[in-house]
Amino acid sequence: MAEAHQAVAFQFTVSPDGIDLHLCHEALRQVYLSGLHSWKKRFVRFKNGVMTGVYPGSPAGFMVVVVSYMSYNKYKQLDPSLGLFAKLGQHIPISRYMSSDSQRIVGGVLVGTSLWITIIMIMRNVLKSLLSWHGWMQERHGTVSWSSRLWLLLVRLFSGRKPMLYSFQNSLPRLPVPSVKDTCKRYLESVRPLMDDEQYDRMKGLAKDFEKNLGPRVQWYLKLKSWWASNYVSDWWEEYIYLRGRAPIMVNSNYYAMDFLYVFPTSIQAARAGNTIHAIMLYRRKLDRAQIKPVSMEFPCLPVFLFYFSRFLLNSVDVHTLQHMNESKHIAVYHKGRFFKVWMFYDGRLLLPREIEQQMERILADQSEPLPGEERLAALTAGDRTPWAKARETFFSRGKNKQSLDAIEKAAFFVTLDDSEQLYDKDNPVQSLDSFAKSLLHGKCYDRWFDKSFNMILFKNGTMGLNAEHSWADAPIVGHLWEHVLSMDPKLGYTEDGHCCGKPHPNLPGPMRLQWDIPAECQEVIQSSLTVARALADDVDCHSFPFTQFGKGLIKKCRTSPDAFIQIALQLAHYRDKGKFCLTYEASMTRLFREGRTETVRSCTTESCDFVRSMIRDETREERLRLLKVAAEKHQNMYRLAMTGGGIDRHLFCMYVVSKYLGEDSPFLKEVLSEPWRLSTSQTPMQQLELFDLVRHPEYASSGGGFGPVADDGYGVSYIIVGENLINFHISSKFSSPETDSHRFGANIRQAMLDILGLFQLDNKAK
Repeated sequence: MAEAHQAVAFQFTVSPDGIDLHLCHEALRQVYLSGLHSWKKRFVRFKNGVMTGVYPGSPAGFMVVVVSYMSYNKYKQLDPSLGLFAKLGQHIPISRYMSSDSQRIVGGVLVGTSLWITIIMIMRNVLKSLLSWHGWMQERHGTVSWSSRLWLLLVRLFSGRKPMLYSFQNSLPRLPVPSVKDTCKRYLESVRPLMDDEQYDRMKGLAKDFEKNLGPRVQWYLKLKSWWASNYVSDWWEEYIYLRGRAPIMVNSNYYAMDFLYVFPTSIQAARAGNTIHAIMLYRRKLDRAQIKPVSMEFPCLPVFLFYFSRFLLNSVDVHTLQHMNESKHIAVYHKGRFFKVWMFYDGRLLLPREIEQQMERILADQSEPLPGEERLAALTAGDRTPWAKARETFFSRGKNKQSLDAIEKAAFFVTLDDSEQLYDKDNPVQSLDSFAKSLLHGKCYDRWFDKSFNMILFKNGTMGLNAEHSWADAPIVGHLWEHVLSMDPKLGYTEDGHCCGKPHPNLPGPMRLQWDIPAECQEVIQSSLTVARALADDVDCHSFPFTQFGKGLIKKCRTSPDAFIQIALQLAHYRDKGKFCLTYEASMTRLFREGRTETVRSCTTESCDFVRSMIRDETREERLRLLKVAAEKHQNMYRLAMTGGGIDRHLFCMYVVSKYLGEDSPFLKEVLSEPWRLSTSQTPMQQLELFDLVRHPEYASSGGGFGPVADDGYGVSYIIVGENLINFHISSKFSSPETDSHRFGANIRQAMLDILGLFQLDNKAK
């Protein structure tokens, strides 16, 4: 076949006349273009590294400083070297090698460069001090004080003209370590509404003992680490929360993102894959070139963007390891039990959408049968981690199995051409969205490679979604990519018959089918992992729904934070659902600090419980409204504390880790870390509003994403506020728990939202 011939650079035969080379010029051309592409990327990364390293300075600024310095000294007839060469000349015979004019020029350039570096360091430290001030977060909605305006002006002044993706990293402050006293005080305040007097007095005694005895000792080690490490939390959080777990990461850790709700760009699976994969690769190019701008000056982007692609969990018996591969130029594709390797570059360039569609069409048309054990191989990544680690060492460490596994794990990302159909059906909205969510969360348990940084899932009818591994990044990071992909799809467009724009390539080499040799013993391990994964997947009760009655536009008219409004509604819904309050987790970002990830906002407060009780008993509307505003203000204050380094849960977690290293047993920390989060919530923020014109095109609304329940008898709730009039909810729980029902809880959320809005006497026009 011509395709196979072009894949070989040269062949040779030995004859009596010598060695006869048979060169394939097309293949050699591809090798040349590939190398050229690689060197261009290296140059761009080197240039970006220099630009980031000197930020907020720039080469143009360097020239301005040096030329100005030299001009000033020439005008004043001063020595630009400040006598440097005169002093060196007393010990080194510089005059033998350099004239006086050369010494003045070289000395002036050296001093000018030092002046430029000094200016950069001053600007960088001033910017760090400015970013350490968080007073702007205390402003009431709709008002900006003069101090905040001045702060914003100074931040813009010292931030340089054109910040790149990683420009702010050297100027971000370190995450502060709260005092033990403050953390214990805030912890007791958070659990007070969940405990009776006897339980609270007992916990208060444990906290006081810890604060007096072990607390100061572990705090000393954390202070030391905060001075030495970039972030005193992130590495331990990544290791102990994500990498040391031996339970399945499917459902328990991985999360998903969903397609548009109301728009179906094409019904052709391969075409949707073409535009989507091309958009993702364009995003990777922007990352390589650091062309993605920081989200804002107040919320600089995280360095974790570097590891979007070619990243996977290397699973060993005791612990996972995050592996990152540079320069990955292919993707791995799964379809009907077969694995394929698809190159993303040809002729030294990225494949166009129609060319990627062409490759997907070839895979869909392939009628070959899966090899023994191949179809359900990915179930190893869905079950318990220890059997997968042992199987990896035994069956995938050599030969064709290792080569094929490397092709998957070193791919830029994983693609599943799913043979099922999923979409939002207006005639059957509940069942269709629930099925969509479950498919994205776990699928068939063997058609996603859950260890990859993310899986792109393209369904048979042209809809799509994403499943992401959690250890390397939190949802807002993946959400940034997902927003780019969704916004690019309409721009890339489709032809009238639903195909990608452009023409197929006549000489494009086809996908490569991966080969496996999976013995019967390994197939037994695969089946065992699949049994575990299916039991977990079948137990997940997913419920997704768009809340269309009102959105943040109307909530803001009530002069209430939309997030606080929703969180209080969740508390009311949970109390109506279970008849009790519970420890509630809300994720908050800490990207104001270097290498920051998340902190916990404990949304179940004394104030929110007082409001909920007022809604249950016979109380006046005025009193309920007063309690609601108090609860909302409390929630906002807690959210600000979490974002600005004043949260308690990461501090408690790190103190527990240190106590274990010291061999000390703390009853207080042990009890704190064992408390279950029966209501785990997260808002998926829309970060790039400029990409979507939801006023003119409200149909281009993302449905957001969700995750599995954290506790066996609890709920997982994710929500995304889309535009002014839509909030999408994703709820998960377990069928095996008699206490939970995702659909029942969803109904309670809807009613709670409406009941709270009813407390505000809005005029008809506002409604």
